[in-house]
Amino acid sequence: FTNLVDFDAMYGHRRNPKGFGQALMDFDKRLGKVLDEMKPDDLLMVTADHGNDPGFKGTDHTRENVPLLVYSPSMNKPNQSLGLRKTFSDLGATILENFNVEPVKGTSFYKEISND
Repeated sequence: FTNLVDFDAMYGHRRNPKGFGQALMDFDKRLGKVLDEMKPDDLLMVTADHGNDPGFKGTDHTRENVPLLVYSPSMNKPNQSLGLRKTFSDLGATILENFNVEPVKGTSFYKEISND
């Protein structure tokens, strides 16, 4: 897990669309390197904890739906929509199922992305 706080602190709250766009392009370049280094049983989830439109007035969080991109080299169901998730606990439930641990909350989408 990592929190890429600069997207939020430097570009979202500062309402800097150009900086935000450049940061996304930089992240995209680095993401390709991460994907190249992944092992077959690795699971990568890219998401955000809230919206923050850099073009919106004010400095508060905004109400967009956040992306959820999931990848593993062992996935055999690429380009599949996971639909609109209702809670972040779905990510936790999926991570726990990936490690064969029973989730307490949330609805896992592991079967939708795995070869199992």
